[in-house]
Amino acid sequence: MNISLFRWAFVLVLLSLVGAFFVPAMAIPRLALSAHTIGMMSGVLLIAVGAIWKHFQLSGMQQQWLKWSWIYSSYANWLGCLVGAVFGAGRATPLASGGLEGSGIAEIVVLVLLGSVGVASVIAAVLSLWGLRPVR
Repeated sequence: MNISLFRWAFVLVLLSLVGAFFVPAMAIPRLALSAHTIGMMSGVLLIAVGAIWKHFQLSGMQQQWLKWSWIYSSYANWLGCLVGAVFGAGRATPLASGGLEGSGIAEIVVLVLLGSVGVASVIAAVLSLWGLRPVR
């Protein structure tokens, strides 16, 4: 088990739960609901990764990359959607935002956050699969 991942998970779950109270007040409520859902699901994913931590056969550096890539991707995904919901920046999330667009800086922040999630998630998934390979 990795208690640190559990802590990160429950902080994200708490942030997502609190954020749910403000969904109707957001510039893009549907994107705020997406942020809530993503935060909750990512929290559960961090709990699952933390629960099977001892089964990853990785070096110390690889374990650090695994841990922080999962944490970063979870929080950046939630935050990117939340920033988009608050500032009405929906260019990167057309389905959830209904085509609404915000200021240039807000759109860039959301795009950078959500774009980096893709990279971090792939790193996390590849390291997870590598760490769970059969060792002979």
